[in-house]
Amino acid sequence: MGWFERITGIEELEDAAVDSALVAEFERGKAAVAARSIRFSTPTFKEYASNEMEGCAKNVFPAFSITAGGCALMCDHCQAKILEPMIPATSPEILESKVRDLILLQDLRGFLLSGGSNPRNEIAYEHYYPVIERLKRDYPHLRIAVHTALLDAPSARLMESAGVDSAMMDVIGAQETIRDVYHLDRPVEDFEATLAALTATSMEVVPHIVIGLHYGHLLGEARALEIVARHRVHALVLVVVMPFHAKNGAFATPDTTDVGRVFLEARHRLAERKVLLGCARPPGMHKRVTDAYAVMAGLDGIAFPADGAAAVADAIGRPAFQEHACCSVRFGGDGKKPLLAAYAAS
Repeated sequence: MGWFERITGIEELEDAAVDSALVAEFERGKAAVAARSIRFSTPTFKEYASNEMEGCAKNVFPAFSITAGGCALMCDHCQAKILEPMIPATSPEILESKVRDLILLQDLRGFLLSGGSNPRNEIAYEHYYPVIERLKRDYPHLRIAVHTALLDAPSARLMESAGVDSAMMDVIGAQETIRDVYHLDRPVEDFEATLAALTATSMEVVPHIVIGLHYGHLLGEARALEIVARHRVHALVLVVVMPFHAKNGAFATPDTTDVGRVFLEARHRLAERKVLLGCARPPGMHKRVTDAYAVMAGLDGIAFPADGAAAVADAIGRPAFQEHACCSVRFGGDGKKPLLAAYAAS
């Protein structure tokens, strides 16, 4: 039985519009795919429920925003909605107090530090670095990830010196998207320069590419993949634009087959590095199909996997485990929970 028959026989995908030709392309690489385990990440950025795995205990790996819900750019695809579920930390003192409380009371293992951008797509973290230094001194196990936005080499070195473990930033490959969607007057080259500055440090650098960022259509994804492939990144995170975060009617929902082909291209260009599917993607059946394609394409991890994702991994023989952390952060063996044996026994 081939992959298409196996996948469409899974209950959660019975009514899905699965592209048989694309699945056949995935299956041609089955030997390499089966050799890669896949991590299902379930951090505490949002509520999560699945028939196949447990949600994460609250505040094991939360996200903090230093601007609360504020953002000067107000990009068309986001409208600052991504900041809403984050914990406000509008001063270094608030961040330190909340993190120390969560370590003592709720077994916090790490956190993401983010915030809204200024009009040049920059975030001012400098006042928070002494707090990060103290937290890393007192809790060496703590894993800290930062969404950097755009920065220069000196800023990247300051971030490294503070003790940040993982740095994340968006890579955009189309000038039209930067101008029209981000409302930003900066060139594609500034995004590559930021990536170069970050990868010159010892931090684990995890760039993100938003598939369909240009109003739901593919534009610049191939160039963005080229940029990432040129640099020493720890991993690449792919996400899919979500129209319900955008201005009404401005965005189409990207076609799942187009998304799956970007997965294939990313896997090909970054064959020796981790490629992950991040938190953001359209919900419902679109998410189930997208996640199935991610498993079959050989992506190394999925955040908040849809129902059926573990069954797809089982059907094609991929070992899988669950981890309660941001997909961009590596904890080693700590916190891993094997999935397939538990799934098969359920």
